[in-house]
Amino acid sequence: MLFSSILILIVAKALPLIKISSIHFTRISAIILILSGILSFNILYIQSIGSGIGIYSGLFQITNISQTIELFLLIIGSMILIGWPTKESKYSIDYSIIILFSTLGSSLLVSSFDLISLYLSIELQSFGVYILSTLYRNSESSTNAGLKYFLLGGLSSCIILLGTGIIYAYTGLTQLESIYTLISSISFPSPSGDSLLIYQPSPQDWFALPTYNIDYILQGTLLGIILIFIGLLFKISAAPLHNWSPDVYDETPTIVTIWLTIMPKISILILLLEIYTQINIYGLALPITSAENISFLSVAVGQSTAISPAYAWLASPIKNILLISSILSLIIGTVVGLAQIKIKRLLAYSTISHIGFMLLALAINTEQSIDSFLFYLIQYIITNLNIFLILLAIGYYLVPGQVPSSPFYPYPSSLWLEGLGGKGLEGTRGDIRFIKELQGLFFANPLLSLTLSISLFSMAGIPPLIGFFSKQFVLYSALDQGYYFISILAIIVSVISASYYLKIIKILHTVPLVGQLSIPTPLERKEGLGGEKATHAEISISPTLVTPGGGKLAVPTTSAVHSFIISSLSLFILLFILKPTLILSSTQVLSLTLFKI
Repeated sequence: MLFSSILILIVAKALPLIKISSIHFTRISAIILILSGILSFNILYIQSIGSGIGIYSGLFQITNISQTIELFLLIIGSMILIGWPTKESKYSIDYSIIILFSTLGSSLLVSSFDLISLYLSIELQSFGVYILSTLYRNSESSTNAGLKYFLLGGLSSCIILLGTGIIYAYTGLTQLESIYTLISSISFPSPSGDSLLIYQPSPQDWFALPTYNIDYILQGTLLGIILIFIGLLFKISAAPLHNWSPDVYDETPTIVTIWLTIMPKISILILLLEIYTQINIYGLALPITSAENISFLSVAVGQSTAISPAYAWLASPIKNILLISSILSLIIGTVVGLAQIKIKRLLAYSTISHIGFMLLALAINTEQSIDSFLFYLIQYIITNLNIFLILLAIGYYLVPGQVPSSPFYPYPSSLWLEGLGGKGLEGTRGDIRFIKELQGLFFANPLLSLTLSISLFSMAGIPPLIGFFSKQFVLYSALDQGYYFISILAIIVSVISASYYLKIIKILHTVPLVGQLSIPTPLERKEGLGGEKATHAEISISPTLVTPGGGKLAVPTTSAVHSFIISSLSLFILLFILKPTLILSSTQVLSLTLFKI
């Protein structure tokens, strides 16, 4: 449905007889995503889906987790589209079509079951976000961000393509199931080095065969998989491959940043989950050098537990890569984030830190850790989405060249333009860039300020918000498997990172004073605009702007749906503890389905 709808919209835009306003185009795109999500939800009722149904000659595989995540993707995508300002814009039609293309790539990626479909899906998703980065083509910063994103994203795609080529050169296979089967039939060299231990599922027994070129094939396959993982870690901005993300997120408009920081990461993290889990289940690990360890391997193959605790110290190279990236992401995302003065750069480093938690849960690879991984991913996306929707709502009150009559933006317009290099971001209204721009928000709009504070507290892991439980589950699964050092490190960085979230909250509730500028009360502000006997109850959430000639200019504010989404997400974050079973039960069931062969 999604592909057909894209074609119809492209034709509708091309035909001169069909006139669709930009705002209607955006709303139609959001409805398309919602209807596509309903179809994905209906597929979950197929009883024979089991461990997966292959389609298109095995290029894609429909599983419970792929359909659930696809439903989640489509719903989140529709929410982001609704965040577009109600005022018509010349960019909204292009934005909507590109969003649909990128969403199609993400939906295909979570169901990819072949190296060819995997690469094509990643490119379809990536080219969409490259174009989004340069959507505001008259903005120098946006063009710079898009070019940087394209070059570095192309580099990561080349690494993935190189890994794919190596795997095909060594095995002659591209289908993931065939590669998994090859891994399951080939185990590890015997201590003498002249034979290979082959595992037969029935009867469960090990016997030796000459190695010949089997070890050569295994090493090539492992090298290709490692390169693919490195390319995917690059795309989700996991440290030390993260340098591009703070610059790109900061230089693009918020309506674009909200997409870059959320949607591509969902599909790629789920792809990492699928591949890594299956590889461990099928027994790809470091060579075993002692015969007594062979018995432990039988626990990993064909059972519900991916890795036995008895040989958990036999980590694979892929596992080491994930753990190293997790540690670096936790440290860099926290320490460097402390020095940020721009809100989107800070949120970029915050994302890197949260990626570290998710990679830690993924590297452990048990039912409990995968459950915590899925739960952490869902809560992070919801919380991050809410923060950016609130920033969008605040930004819609700011119009370049005008002086707001409310302390929503307490600084003179000249100072705001100076902060953007005197040029501003074309078409973004008052795009929030600096943390200090949020100063005094509580005194202008307490509701927006409180919802933003709730989301930031959740990001920091303050109980009883949903962010606290996600970190608790990851740390519990890590401690249960003996990862004491990383667990202690994660606790320390969580405490440190809470400081820059609290810094934003403090600024929100600080009365702004710039030089001799005084902030009028709502009553004074209303009377200054010609109002009579105004009360606090009469003050509209939407500010009125005063033009240089003394006239009044109404500022379009957030739509009712936009406000409803912010309220719903904030209540979900705040009241999760009252009804946690729905999401927890769902993630637990999904994690169990991954360990079935």
